[in-house]
Amino acid sequence: MRALLAQLVRFGGVGAVGLIVDAAVFNLLWLTVLHPDMVEDGPVLAKIISTTAAILCNWVGNRYWTFREHRRQAAAREGFEFAVVSMAGMLISVGCLWLSREVFGFTSLLADNIATNGVGLILGAAFRFALYRWWVFAPHRSSRMTPVAEAVPAAD
Repeated sequence: MRALLAQLVRFGGVGAVGLIVDAAVFNLLWLTVLHPDMVEDGPVLAKIISTTAAILCNWVGNRYWTFREHRRQAAAREGFEFAVVSMAGMLISVGCLWLSREVFGFTSLLADNIATNGVGLILGAAFRFALYRWWVFAPHRSSRMTPVAEAVPAAD
């Protein structure tokens, strides 16, 4: 239980950095080149771009900090699996944004941020943590990297 709590705290720290990247890029794009008055689907495109940038930051943080004990030598495969889970998480966030705009008619910058960086973030984070922990970085997966302490023989 203690290890799970520590992992959740590290995941939250990495997620906080990802949230800052995501929100900053989203708002910058929304307020400039992808403003809804200039590009009809601008907010949705801005969210896709901002989440992709955050996914890259989060992969590095989760691989080398949150799940460092369970990262595998096959970084390309692990990265692919991480991207698959992250893209599914992004669909949750983009879905919340789309629902807010298209179904409920909330189209302000504040409403877009609440939908995607509030509701979408919470739902997507729970989904991603579960799949990162039990699939991408699962302890039972083979070809895990050997921790440094195990790789270097102890001197007698």
